[in-house]
Amino acid sequence: MTYQPIEDYGIIGDMHSVALVGMDGSIDWLCFPHFDSPSVFAAILDDEKGGRFKVSPTSEGFTTKQLYWPDTNVLVTRFFSPAGVGEVIDYMPVDNPEDGHGRHQLIRRVKVVRGEITFRMECSPAFDYAREEHETVIVAGGASFRSSQLGLGLATRVPLEQRGSGAVAEFTLQEEQTAVFALREIEAGYDSDISLPDQEEEELLRRTVDYWRWWLSKCTYTGRWREMVNRSALALKLLTYEPTGAIVAAPTCSLPESLGGERNWDYRYTWLRDAAFTLYGFLRIGFTEEAARFMDWLESRCQHSSPDGSLQLMYGIDGQSNLTEETLDHLEGYRGSRPVRIGNGAYDQLQLDVYGELMDAVYLYNKYGDPISYDLWTRLRALINWVCDNWRREDEGIWETRGGRKQFVYSKLMCWVALDRGLRLAEKRSLPADRERWLEVRDEIYEEIMEKGWNERHQTFVQAYGDDTLDASNLMMPLVFFLSAKDPRMLSTLEAINRSPREGGLVSNSLVYRYDVEKSPDGLAGEEGTFNLCTFWLVETLTRSGRVKEARLIFEQMLGYANHLGLYAEETGPSGEALGNFPQAFTHLTLISAAFNLDRALGTGSPG
Repeated sequence: MTYQPIEDYGIIGDMHSVALVGMDGSIDWLCFPHFDSPSVFAAILDDEKGGRFKVSPTSEGFTTKQLYWPDTNVLVTRFFSPAGVGEVIDYMPVDNPEDGHGRHQLIRRVKVVRGEITFRMECSPAFDYAREEHETVIVAGGASFRSSQLGLGLATRVPLEQRGSGAVAEFTLQEEQTAVFALREIEAGYDSDISLPDQEEEELLRRTVDYWRWWLSKCTYTGRWREMVNRSALALKLLTYEPTGAIVAAPTCSLPESLGGERNWDYRYTWLRDAAFTLYGFLRIGFTEEAARFMDWLESRCQHSSPDGSLQLMYGIDGQSNLTEETLDHLEGYRGSRPVRIGNGAYDQLQLDVYGELMDAVYLYNKYGDPISYDLWTRLRALINWVCDNWRREDEGIWETRGGRKQFVYSKLMCWVALDRGLRLAEKRSLPADRERWLEVRDEIYEEIMEKGWNERHQTFVQAYGDDTLDASNLMMPLVFFLSAKDPRMLSTLEAINRSPREGGLVSNSLVYRYDVEKSPDGLAGEEGTFNLCTFWLVETLTRSGRVKEARLIFEQMLGYANHLGLYAEETGPSGEALGNFPQAFTHLTLISAAFNLDRALGTGSPG
């Protein structure tokens, strides 16, 4: 098997979909034309069957580097060989000209900057997660690939040959020469000429570079970690579905949380849980328009809530509510990690925490963005009343466990947040509300968490009522202003979590586990890595507790676990490898929040 490490990929996209480009010049993942469309290239999930689009030198012994053009999502993969230096510039145009070629497309510009290099190009699509056959035809100016559901054209001036159901080419470029390959959607009867004039491609590249630099210029963060914050912002923008403003949790599915294990999920959907972090992250660094678009998406979900006011915990990028999970048994999975899942069976779980995150998002937007409408408030009011009626229920919790429902402390905490933010909103805007009931329930939740969520013997808050298991989600308590970060109970919990796993804690050399899977069975086999977003939660909690130097050290160490482009998967494995879906929005959102608050705590000119 020739699978690349997950961390060896960069991403490009057009706010409709994302492609993963490996350091070997291979595009091994692309769902087209949208994030949740079936894959066209999926070699990352099956090296043999999945399909890929690869451009690399034919010679052996070359080395590679990847970088982004400054302040853009235009990716450069550079090849160093004894014969010279070549590079592939990959991008997906985001400002297409209205000239008939303005469909979704992926462009690969191959160039030699020194010497002379022979390249090999292989474009082997595998439509519908490699379940559907297609017809390949070499045509004037390229090749066409047609399945029953989708047609793709590969435009190039390089002569192509058909190889199986794909197209291949070998070509030699000398210094300053270029070759362009453009893959795009084609309509019926469009095969006769799919060429892309050089001048048009140059204009697309210029417009794409200009767009990303214009967009990033709105960022107001000027602190110590500007480069990492900018890259996180650019990654989050790539994970935004432009038509609706929704943000996918990650653009991939079934990348494993442990190699060979079953913890393989589809993250190409939008979780309400990410809402508060998304709004906070965007608003903190000046992206008010993105926050407004995401707020529109949230409002639309509230308008389509159940008659009793309840919501799902996740939705499709277009608002779809049915995300039925299925397994693709014909794919072997990344490095043999089966099963490969599409859809997400957790969509109909009960996860009470999402109401707190939703209300926190609305509260933040009303405070830092624009005032919310009365119609939205009527839906939120029904939602808060639903929380009053249902907060005592057991649920599956933030980590979407599949081992049965519990009285998770974090779920209760966020029910408290839902009522607290509802009360604050009503007071701030003088909105009609069931104030007495909300206040009574909010205080009842608070006192119950203090009584049942606190383990007196261990002097810590625990994962669920009645157990003694630590959970990193309790680091959120001071971040949502439930407790002061300097409260003795919070300091004691922080100290317990911050111990090594050997000593009963959750922190391994600054990296944080969600919980101990041996002490808290979650219904799934196997282990998992440390959870990147939890590490950034630890940084923020330490910052707020006054341990700023310690927080800065952990933050700087955590930056060292990003890949070569500043991107994070969901988890970090025991050898420092990336695990889980990639890149993960939640991790980059918590990075932005931690960087903002740590920078503020350090102050201007402070040595830290």
